[in-house]
Amino acid sequence: MTFLDRAPWQGRIFVDGDWRPGAGGTVPVVEPATGAELAQAGLASPDDVRDAARSAHEAQRAWAALPHPARAAVLRRAGDLFAEHAAELSGWNVREVGAVPMMAGFSLHVAAEECWAAAALPSAPQGEVLASEDDRLSFSRRLPAGVVGVISPFNVPLILSIRSVAPALALGNAVLLKPDPRTVVTGGVLIARVLAEAGLPAGLLQLVPGGADVGQAIVEDPHVRVVSFTGSTAAGRAVGATAAEHLTRAHLELGGNSALVVLEDADVAEAVEQAAWGSFFHQGQVCMTVGRHLVHESVHDEFVSRLAAKAETLVVGDPTSEGVALGPVIDAGQRDRIHALVEESERRGAKVHAGGWFDELFYRPTVLGDVPHDAPAFAEEVFGPVAAVVPFRDDDEAVAIAAASEYGLALGIVTRDVMRGLALAERIPTGIVHVNDQTVNDEANAPFGGVRASGTGARFGGATANVEAFTETRWITVRRTPPARQL
Repeated sequence: MTFLDRAPWQGRIFVDGDWRPGAGGTVPVVEPATGAELAQAGLASPDDVRDAARSAHEAQRAWAALPHPARAAVLRRAGDLFAEHAAELSGWNVREVGAVPMMAGFSLHVAAEECWAAAALPSAPQGEVLASEDDRLSFSRRLPAGVVGVISPFNVPLILSIRSVAPALALGNAVLLKPDPRTVVTGGVLIARVLAEAGLPAGLLQLVPGGADVGQAIVEDPHVRVVSFTGSTAAGRAVGATAAEHLTRAHLELGGNSALVVLEDADVAEAVEQAAWGSFFHQGQVCMTVGRHLVHESVHDEFVSRLAAKAETLVVGDPTSEGVALGPVIDAGQRDRIHALVEESERRGAKVHAGGWFDELFYRPTVLGDVPHDAPAFAEEVFGPVAAVVPFRDDDEAVAIAAASEYGLALGIVTRDVMRGLALAERIPTGIVHVNDQTVNDEANAPFGGVRASGTGARFGGATANVEAFTETRWITVRRTPPARQL
C-alpha cells in the first residue's frame, strides 16, 4: 500500500476528517502528457461548502486553544512526511500537473519547508506592549482570524495551496481548501492526507474541490473571515469584489508579466541562461515567469540569437521520460490561448526566431524578436513558454518600458554593477526584485506578493507577512481598579 492509497479518496471530498462523496459529483484526474485517466476525484457543491464551513468554525476554537507546542508539532510532522514521501508525491505532480521531475521535486521541497517554517509561528510573539497616557497596561494581541478559505490554481498546485494552508493552521485557524478541479490530487488530496497523518484534528482542513460556484460559496460564507486566492487577475477582481461585499479580508496573488532587464555590461551568455529558465521553466506556467525581455540595443541581437539557439536545444515531451526540459501545458484551452497570442503578435510584426508551434499539448519554447510593445505576447500574460524580446537605448527607456505594464509581480536585472541594478529597480514598481537572477524564485521565509494588477501586496512567507495575513489584532487594556468617570 502506498502513502497516497487511492481507495479512501477516489471520488470523494474530505470533510470532518472523513472521505465522503461530494454533492458536486466526480471529475477524472487526467494526465496531460498522455490523456490517460489516473483516478477519479470528488467535487463539492455550495451546500457542501456551507456544511464544511460550519463544522470548521466549531473545530477551530479548540484548535486555537491548544498550547502552542501542540500546533507546532503537527506542522513539523507534516513537513517530515512531505520529505519522507517526496518520491511518491512528486510522481503525482509529474503525471497530474505535467511538471518535469525537477519542478515536481522543487514543489515537494517547498511544501516541506513551508510546513517547517509554519511550525515556528505558534511560538512567535503574539503582540506588543503599547504606551498609554492613562494608568493602565495597554497591549495588542494577535488572534486567529477563524476560518480561512484557500483557493489555489492548477499551475503549481502544491506550493500555491500549502503556502496558505500551513501558516493559517499554525496560527490557530481552520481552513477550507478549494484546489482547481484539474489538479485536485496534487493541490488538495495529498495535503489532506499528509496533515491527517501528521495528527491534525478532524474538521480543521476541509477539502472542497469545485468550480466557480464553490469558490463563490467560500467567499460568501459568513464563517470565512479571510480568503487567500491565487489565480488570474480577472478572477481575482471578482473574488475581491465579492469579499468586499461581505467585509471579508481577501489576499489576492494574481497574474504577472514580469520583465528581465539585461544591461549593456551583462555577460550575454549568462543572461541567456537566466532568460531561458525564467521563460521556459514549467512551460512558462508560473506567475513569476519572464514574459518581457528588455535587452540593451548593443547586445540585443546577440541575445536573441543565443536565446533562440538555446530554445531549439530544449527537449519537450512526456515528463516521465529522461532528459525532458519542458512537459505539456495543462490542457487544450491553455495551449490554444498561447498559440493565439503568438500568432497575433506575429501578425503585428513580431518575428519568430524559435518555436511557435506545438504537438498535442507540447508547446515548443518560443522566442519572438522585433516585438511591438502592444503585441499581445509582450503586453499580456501568456502563461506559456514564450519569450518576447525588445531593445532599449538607455536606463530611462528601460524603466519606461518595464513600468508600462499593468502588472507588478517580479523583476530581474542582469548587470555587473549591482548598485546600478538596485537603483534601476527602485524606479520600477514590483513586489519582488532579483538582481543578477531571473524572476522565478520562491522561499518559505521570504515575503511574496505583487502590486498593481498582480495582487494586493506581499502577504505570504516569513513570520511577519503570515501573521498579518491570517490573524486579527485586538487592543487590550488592564487597570488595577476602574477609573473615576463622571458625565
